[in-house]
Amino acid sequence: MKKNIAIIMGGYSKEYKISLKSGNVIYKQLDTKKFNLFKIHILKNKWIYVNDNEDEFPVDKNDFSIMTNGKKVKFDCVFNAIHGTPGEDGYLQAYFELISLPQTACNFYQAALTFNKRDLLSTLKPYGIKSAASYYLNKGDVVNENEIINTVGLPCFVKANKAGSSFGISKVYKKEDLVQAIENAYEADDEIIIEAFLDGTEVSVGVITYNGKPIVLPITEITTENDFFDYEAKYEGKSQEITPARISKEQEEKVSFMAKRIYKILKMKGYSRSEFIFVGNEPYMLEMNTTPGLTEESILPQQAAVAGISLSQLFESAITEALR
Repeated sequence: MKKNIAIIMGGYSKEYKISLKSGNVIYKQLDTKKFNLFKIHILKNKWIYVNDNEDEFPVDKNDFSIMTNGKKVKFDCVFNAIHGTPGEDGYLQAYFELISLPQTACNFYQAALTFNKRDLLSTLKPYGIKSAASYYLNKGDVVNENEIINTVGLPCFVKANKAGSSFGISKVYKKEDLVQAIENAYEADDEIIIEAFLDGTEVSVGVITYNGKPIVLPITEITTENDFFDYEAKYEGKSQEITPARISKEQEEKVSFMAKRIYKILKMKGYSRSEFIFVGNEPYMLEMNTTPGLTEESILPQQAAVAGISLSQLFESAITEALR
């Protein structure tokens, strides 16, 4: 009997358009001989099922069901394709756990932790996971420019603490530009992380649970014609994503071991994509994404393709693991 799969997409953040694109790719790639597929848009003002005719049907939040053609449809599994809140920060994971509905992403605690860059790096530090020197600010805090520069140096990166797709990020070269960068970051979040600039090769490492065990996908090297891997570089063709990465065997082994170790330390499940920068041969962690982009052009699907895993196999495996 075919399983009913809700593909949730959208979300409440600036990333909702990217999420809708990811969700539609999943909808097209999953095998309709195995699954009954339903596109569910989770938006601030409405939760709706959208059929192929673009008709909208409300979602009953009591049990996450829908009414269509006079029948109530309940779901066997949720495929989480929401980038940002509420699908990547733990809110929906907790909701689905409360109503005992399997979903493809990590659990709610891991989602909340990894979505918070400051908390994630602080949690991993005792395990020997290296990261850049950093300085934290919350909205309303006094900005001591000299103290920030003494801590992280120049240039530095000013980032929104809980935002994806490089929203709210600036590279700062001069003291006089620091306050404006902080104000820009506050437009995306009320918490900020300011990090030292690490000069080295940036790589992205996907770790997924596949056939019941965690595996590291081929590593991607990130290069950009912009000053750093910002929104324009990610989504408007101003970067190169080279898989497999042009790094040494020693670097490959180190970062693969570290990414898989982090996945296990955090008791992750589902997809993860972690970003690192090499300083010499040592990988320094930047962040982890737990619902990474899933379009044909996105990094994780590119890595899966190099590993010989098609999009349909990649997506079906996530459902299989969630239902396991």
